[in-house]
Amino acid sequence: MHKYLRSIGFGTYQKKKEIAKLLDSLEEKAKERKRIQVESDSNLCEIRAEVAPGMGIAIVGETDEDGVFRREYYYPYLIASDISSEVECTIQRHTEKETFGGLLDETRVGISLIFYLDNGFEYLERKLDRVSRKVKGVRLTGLSGEGKILLPLHKTRKQIEKAQVAAKDRNSLLEAARNGDEDAMETLTIEDIDMYSQISRRVMKEDIYSIVDSSFMPSGIECDQYTVIGEVVQVEEKRNRVSDELVYDLTLNCNDMIFHVGIAKKDLLGEPVVGRRFKGQIWMQGVAEFEE
Repeated sequence: MHKYLRSIGFGTYQKKKEIAKLLDSLEEKAKERKRIQVESDSNLCEIRAEVAPGMGIAIVGETDEDGVFRREYYYPYLIASDISSEVECTIQRHTEKETFGGLLDETRVGISLIFYLDNGFEYLERKLDRVSRKVKGVRLTGLSGEGKILLPLHKTRKQIEKAQVAAKDRNSLLEAARNGDEDAMETLTIEDIDMYSQISRRVMKEDIYSIVDSSFMPSGIECDQYTVIGEVVQVEEKRNRVSDELVYDLTLNCNDMIFHVGIAKKDLLGEPVVGRRFKGQIWMQGVAEFEE
């Protein structure tokens, strides 16, 4: 079974037979279907079964010349309307199957951000039709199997404004350093050394989560999984119409980047409230907005 199936409210489905029956049922009732002619005798088909607004399971397989659909793989998805990033995006096909990953060189999080492309079917259609595949923006979402709510850090208005200016200046320096500016590289190195010294002194007397406001770090050996700490800016409850489980759709601000995280209510420790922080491991997905 897919590890993050529980994130959209299917935590009680543990056995392969149960999941197979669920997928069969969703296939029959699903309204959204897409097909692409890949060979003369078969079509690549994607079925999207929505179980709550913007949330569901995507089922992909082949339809043969007799019209029989053969399921190959599936994955849970969560779609958001907020544009998370507008930096240059590179998309590449995965080795194992006709799926795609995206890479964002996002300076705000300090790493090259890799995500699973949720609208890979659209990308493949554009590739076959020979139309533009240039990405103008990406809407990021994450699915989490376990998380907790942290209390917010108390900040004055002046501290918030100072942090925003500092973040903007650091992003400018990172961009300059990427373009080969040696002065910017030296400034960043000195800043990092100073920051390390300050954190080393403070961590002796303070809790680490009172020092680290937000973070975005790769987790495990899979390149599209991360451990994040981000401020909750919006909370929405969604009910899975099949399992009747409640799922939180949390809008997070992490390193000045906005994205959504879906997590089952029973898997979240604490009460999500705007202003508090979410900490957990996520599987990052993204919908690419292509230029016309």
